[in-house]
Amino acid sequence: MAVPAGLPPSFIRTPLMGSGFFTGKRQGYALAIISAMLLGFTGIIIRILTVHYHLPTSVLAFWRAGLVAAVLLPILLVIRPEWAKLRRDQVKFYLSYGLLLAVFNGLWTESVALNGASISTILVYCSVGFTVFLGWIFYNEYMGWRELFVIVISLAGCFLVSDGVNITATDFNFIGLFIGLASGIGYSFYTLAGRIATDRRYPVWNTILYVFGFSAVYQWIFNQFLMWFPVPGLQQMVGDVFFLSAGAQGIQWSGWGLLLILAAGPTLLGFGLFNLSLKTLPLAVASLILTLELVFTAVIAYFLLDETLSASQLLGSALVLLGVLMLHRKDNTVGEIATTDSRGAISP
Repeated sequence: MAVPAGLPPSFIRTPLMGSGFFTGKRQGYALAIISAMLLGFTGIIIRILTVHYHLPTSVLAFWRAGLVAAVLLPILLVIRPEWAKLRRDQVKFYLSYGLLLAVFNGLWTESVALNGASISTILVYCSVGFTVFLGWIFYNEYMGWRELFVIVISLAGCFLVSDGVNITATDFNFIGLFIGLASGIGYSFYTLAGRIATDRRYPVWNTILYVFGFSAVYQWIFNQFLMWFPVPGLQQMVGDVFFLSAGAQGIQWSGWGLLLILAAGPTLLGFGLFNLSLKTLPLAVASLILTLELVFTAVIAYFLLDETLSASQLLGSALVLLGVLMLHRKDNTVGEIATTDSRGAISP
């Protein structure tokens, strides 16, 4: 799930790994492409866990966030102990940021379960239009014809990707459309929080550690609350947090393995490689390469999950990608530092 928006140069030059082995633009391009490929597996793994293992989406979101924090904490304690410290002035912000991540992660995970990996990933990229609007509202950013056009084509792309041309059909998935669009809006607010963290100059890995940690706590509270006080219509989202070990089949080690891969692979490793690529590539270039996640997810979902897109959905995907490209071109032209990803500011 995504990359913090608006990383300042001081953060770009301080990746988690060492800096002596990755030099030259060729290595930068390779790392950015591999990062996009890894992130492309996010929706795929979530789809497998929800469909084949029947893992409730709230439980999945809890373990994904919790495992990210659990994997990252010992790494930071060994490599950069100061990044593992939580200052008192960070607590309130990280609590709020973690809540945004929990809401976004829950919505997007449910969107993958309802819509499939390809469509849910594209719908999250529709957040680019919402992000432009929020930038205008909260930061008084310029709203010209380009920005308005991006908003329009992003919404049009969402409409087509969600199969809006068949909206009058009796089997139209209104719930899937609503959850998918809500995940895009949630990602926009999550990106806005990432920008605030950047403005406050919080170290990226410190932010990831505590935002994901607090997110896991929120997911656990939500899951347990609905377990204790059932709400009709939401019960399919929750379950025993040890779901993969509590069934009649016993411990499903392959499912636990996929959860760990999801946290350590597409999330931490995907973002880590992207961060390393920024040592030799301009942020605008690396971010454009990262939009290949759309393509990778669609291709992987086609071969592994037999997911296909109709002609209108392919057109919608092209419109969404065009909106992203237009914004990056604008950012590159005016020299701003901005970045966009599929699952949210810090890949949820």
